Amino acid sequence: MKTPFPLPSRLGVIGLALLAFGNCFSAAAAERRTPDFAAARDEVVKNLSGFIQVDTVSPPGNETRGADYLKAILDREGIAAEIFELEKGRGNLVARLKGSGKKKPLLLMGHIDVVGVEREKWTVDPFAAVQKDGFIYGRGAIDDKGMTASLLQVFISLKRLGVPLDRDVIFLACAGEESSTSVGIDFMVAKHWDKIAAEFCINEGGRLFEENGAIKYVGVATGEKVPRPFLLSAKGPSGHASRPSPGNAIVRLSAAVAKAGTWQAPMRLNDTTREYFKRLATISSPEEARLYRSLDDPKTQEELWLHHPAANAALRTTITPTIIKGGFRLNVIPGDALAQLDVRALPDEDIEAFASTLRDVINDPQVEVVPPASFGRPATPPSRMDTELFAALERAQKKMFPKAITIPQMTVGATDSAQLRAKGVQSYGLNVPTSDADGGRMHGNDERVSIKGLGIFLEYLWTVVADVAAAR
Repeated sequence: MKTPFPLPSRLGVIGLALLAFGNCFSAAAAERRTPDFAAARDEVVKNLSGFIQVDTVSPPGNETRGADYLKAILDREGIAAEIFELEKGRGNLVARLKGSGKKKPLLLMGHIDVVGVEREKWTVDPFAAVQKDGFIYGRGAIDDKGMTASLLQVFISLKRLGVPLDRDVIFLACAGEESSTSVGIDFMVAKHWDKIAAEFCINEGGRLFEENGAIKYVGVATGEKVPRPFLLSAKGPSGHASRPSPGNAIVRLSAAVAKAGTWQAPMRLNDTTREYFKRLATISSPEEARLYRSLDDPKTQEELWLHHPAANAALRTTITPTIIKGGFRLNVIPGDALAQLDVRALPDEDIEAFASTLRDVINDPQVEVVPPASFGRPATPPSRMDTELFAALERAQKKMFPKAITIPQMTVGATDSAQLRAKGVQSYGLNVPTSDADGGRMHGNDERVSIKGLGIFLEYLWTVVADVAAAR
């Protein structure tokens, strides 16, 4: 019997029908596997509040307390987690959701420890996680427990919803980020790399910048400057303070500190900062856009130095005097004095050459300029902007914040991403939405995070992670 149309065509029609059915089924399945973001936000608020209440000030850290807290949450979800300690009480937590292995893992990383506080300068208990006016107050709300709790919620949601994965998703909460990476990311990379090895990482370091209640841009940290602390040492004749001496070590040191602190190293752009200022100019006021488009102009650099310190810091290696030590009694001229300089170097800075230039700037043979004997965080090239994850970050921004823009940043601080980039991991920094006012509270008094912002951030993170990790 002759068929009314050729068999291949019939199969083609059936194939198209099956494909259409499959697409509908996939879309419906994806819809079912989207979290209830309002409920998820409330859960993040609860978990973050408890996390803030666990005192993990570093030093001494006591990060295992925080790791135990996070592990208890994972245990309730039936997710196995391990805690690794180089030193007792300084734990790092790792958990993994298995994927098909089609692609290399995605690492979601935060840190457990927080910096110390000046309690008398806070208006609330910094470890009570007080909620008021739509914010959660507490040390670590921004850096980095808010980020860590949000990543944990995305991780848990993948498990709850049974999202099939093309790649393993790993959750890592590190110790020692704020003061002693030797017990944290350095230890994990050196001794437990098999537990955290990944193609991509999402970590702290960037920001969702909020202005007038809306996200103006998504800052993605693709690179970072590196801390390279310097020491200035001045010597002079000691003696009775009733007989002033022009060789006074404190006077010499003070002059050297003033020169170092007011000198600006030459500007030097890299791929990240060049793109950062190019994109930032497109969403800035005409006056600021003019500055960002004329960076080579000395007048522009002076204006940035005076009025836009964050932008200025992204352009060059910077020096900030932070500690001065000298003398022990009011009526005694000390024989020596010391100052510490917080030098934040561009990734390609030659530190010995920089030290030589600084000696020329100070121009005092009685003041010794001492560069660091050894380096902590490695200086690494920035993560690329042509990767699957960076594209997913941009797609999520366009979906959720269509009037905003994604901007690559070189963070002027330091994060654990440096050690990952040194291992070839393409690592990208984000953080919870903050305005300029709230972002300035990081490491400061009355640190806080917006509850509404946590919900926005959670949905953004989910969109990115599902895009790059869920099975196609």
